[in-house]
Amino acid sequence: MKHVVREMQWPEFGTAEPPAPPAIEELRGRLSAARDAMVRCGFTHLVVYGDREHFANILYLSGLDPRFEEALLVVGPDPKPLLLVGNECEGYLTVSQLYRDGFLRHERYPTFSLLDQPRAGSRKLRDIFGGEKIGLRSRVGCVGWKYFSEQEVRMPSHAIDIPSYIADTLRSLAGPEMVLNATDLFMHPDRGFRATCSAAEIAFLEYSGAAASDGFKAMMLGLKEGMVDFDVCRLMGYNGLPLCCHPTFVTGVTRDRGLSGPVGAVLKRGEPFAANLGYWGSNTCRAGWLAGEEKDLPADARDYVPAFAGPYFEAMGEWFRLLRIGTTGDALYHAVQDRLPFDKFGIFLNPGHLIHWDEWLSAPVYAGSTIRLKSGMAIQSDVIPSSKTYFSTRLEDGFALADVSLRGELERRYPACMNRCRARRRFMIDTLGFELSEEVLPLSNMCGIVTPFHLRPERILTLQ
Repeated sequence: MKHVVREMQWPEFGTAEPPAPPAIEELRGRLSAARDAMVRCGFTHLVVYGDREHFANILYLSGLDPRFEEALLVVGPDPKPLLLVGNECEGYLTVSQLYRDGFLRHERYPTFSLLDQPRAGSRKLRDIFGGEKIGLRSRVGCVGWKYFSEQEVRMPSHAIDIPSYIADTLRSLAGPEMVLNATDLFMHPDRGFRATCSAAEIAFLEYSGAAASDGFKAMMLGLKEGMVDFDVCRLMGYNGLPLCCHPTFVTGVTRDRGLSGPVGAVLKRGEPFAANLGYWGSNTCRAGWLAGEEKDLPADARDYVPAFAGPYFEAMGEWFRLLRIGTTGDALYHAVQDRLPFDKFGIFLNPGHLIHWDEWLSAPVYAGSTIRLKSGMAIQSDVIPSSKTYFSTRLEDGFALADVSLRGELERRYPACMNRCRARRRFMIDTLGFELSEEVLPLSNMCGIVTPFHLRPERILTLQ
């Protein structure tokens, strides 16, 4: 398949509404699965940490996302896990249906609050853990936001990534050898709880993906030469959903700062451009040039489409062809790396990763990966080339894999979501020329759209 730039109107797939939340049975099932895993791993307790940045594992298990405080969920012998929260998070507890329905206990632990807030009226952390029967006969699994390999640390199972004042208290009670990293139970790309999504989770990711891509689309269709970057970002129309990562906005003056936001720069024709918008469960990102045609580019980059953006788009065509249940991560890796040599395209990070509420959960896609894609996986088409001459290009959106059973459940419970996914599939196949397995559900309203010249957004890359 070869790339061709065509002029066309951007498609309309409809506005997504917030889906119904998971049933209480699904939420209780997560706790039950965690207890089953504890038995398999020989843990007497799981201690799940969360803060504003690292919220997803504790949200998954408890239904609470800490706002600007910390929180801790202790799963042990008591059938009702204990949720420790700070002063201000206590009033937020009812966000958790498990808590509202009486399946969680809670205790206020003011140390989780901001500095210099009142600390009185609380038990010591050691006493709280002791009350949960953590002692010398315990084996405690700590869940933070990272697990480690022997390539990184000498004893990866004992490398604990939650705050030391919590880990040290656990070690003083259970013994240093009995406190272990258990984050992989939630985040491993093959066996982690969150590596596959339920129908309710996919419906939320589709709602989030539609919202993020609609905001990004509004920005793309509204940006003009001479605008200030802050004003361009306002076009995205933030809708109130929590962000999964900080929005980026890169122009000529911040070209070498890939994670930069707006800085007050004026958009100039012939400069590079990249931006993203990501809510919980989504991230839409594009990169290219503030240009209307080839002659607007620097002289050495005027073959940007045939030399760089076009070959990238063709490689993504092969990536999408292989995006199906049973494909190994290694196959997806080579679909990109074998077609886009590093010395020209500079693709350093994994060519694809899992997404959940957090923007990057983990990645089954890497050289030599034997992990096979599964039904329920939500995968970000996050393949990032970089060039001193051609800057970059991007086709980053979310896609879910769903077998016949999962698609049937989505059809019954979330028919509008499935209708949008089917319409996006038709656009990607019939208009853009991609080959997609029937298992692929595009979650973004910008699915597959790459505009090399952002001042002419109607000029879109296709395959033929």
